Amino acid sequence: MDEWIAGILDKAHGPAGHGLCDRCLGRMFGKIGTGMTNDLRGRKIRDALSEDGRAVPVPEICSLCENVFDLMDRFAAAVAEKINDVESDDFLVGSKVEPEISDREKALWEEYGLDSAETIKAELNREIGKLALPMINRRVEFKNPQVVACIDTRFADVTLDIAPVFIAGRYTKYSREIPQTIWPCRSCKGKGCERCGGTGKMYQTSVQEIIGDIALEMSEGEEHFFHGMGREDIDARMLGDGRPFVLEISRPRIRDIDLDELERRSNASDLAGYNRLHFVTRDTVQMYKGADPDKIYKARVRANGKVNKERVNEVALSLKNIHIDQRTPRRVEHRRADLVRKREVRWVEAEMAGDDVFDLTLNTESGTYVKEFVSGDEGRTKPSFSEALGIQCVVEALDVIAINYQEPMRD
Repeated sequence: MDEWIAGILDKAHGPAGHGLCDRCLGRMFGKIGTGMTNDLRGRKIRDALSEDGRAVPVPEICSLCENVFDLMDRFAAAVAEKINDVESDDFLVGSKVEPEISDREKALWEEYGLDSAETIKAELNREIGKLALPMINRRVEFKNPQVVACIDTRFADVTLDIAPVFIAGRYTKYSREIPQTIWPCRSCKGKGCERCGGTGKMYQTSVQEIIGDIALEMSEGEEHFFHGMGREDIDARMLGDGRPFVLEISRPRIRDIDLDELERRSNASDLAGYNRLHFVTRDTVQMYKGADPDKIYKARVRANGKVNKERVNEVALSLKNIHIDQRTPRRVEHRRADLVRKREVRWVEAEMAGDDVFDLTLNTESGTYVKEFVSGDEGRTKPSFSEALGIQCVVEALDVIAINYQEPMRD
């Protein structure tokens, strides 16, 4: 008699007496011994019990699983049909069983002290997956599957959990009248009202929607989400190489969309542009969210009166590697905590554009409020360009011209 069988006979007699099928009997000791299926393990245990004078016949209906394993071919076909309707490189099978079965299973483990048992769900997942594999012709992935098919064994219904697609790139924004992301109407909170013309939005489009709607169509997904590495004000342009972002598409039926086509179609808009599109993993979202790169801005500034060119240049040069204290600006205090943030301005360059107008190019630490650094924001930012110049100044137009971030090398 096999050594492992001899070691479990006493415990095996109890569960076998509950009228278990071979699979369920084998599962009670599923973590003992290797190289065999649970139904084979169950048969060997039953044979060993018979040789030991304690014969226990196979029941017509298993008191634990109620013969659910007899339906595995049907379950596998249903899983394959669902998975084959979507595009993926891999898949995984999950299952849902009647709560009463799970309760009976746990009670049996506790009654006989079975600490080496395998759950019925684990057995179903594995065996249905093995049967479905030839009908799907995709690899099984346990860690990060692109598609999980969950079979409800009560009704043979299959639901798919489809992993999102993540597309990274950079965007430029040419318009001073669109936001980065969808902006729900403040009045109706997205439901649609007279103020928003029934759209539910404050702005008719956004950087997110221009590319997201096209990607949604191409992937046959359900919804898109936009994760930018920071954001610029609505009235600020994003120029240069653009701002890094990740576009997330939920429940895509088609995963491997043509990114060259997506870029081409998205760039037909004169409001925004997109470049360097490539597929990434979910981890990239957090990596981008956690990044805090310096930024370079160009600001058109108007002074409250004529200014001297040499004096403007002198002030700009003096504001190098200076630390500033910025209390939450008046314009955003309704949605930001009232804090004093410490930031650094790396350097400032100035170029005159008129008697009372000049352009400033600034390299600042991430999170610097540039408009307030120029104006002083009624003393909430110290020091400020206006304070150093001795004349009140305001930013009339602001552009982000560079995000100093180097994306990781791609394969």
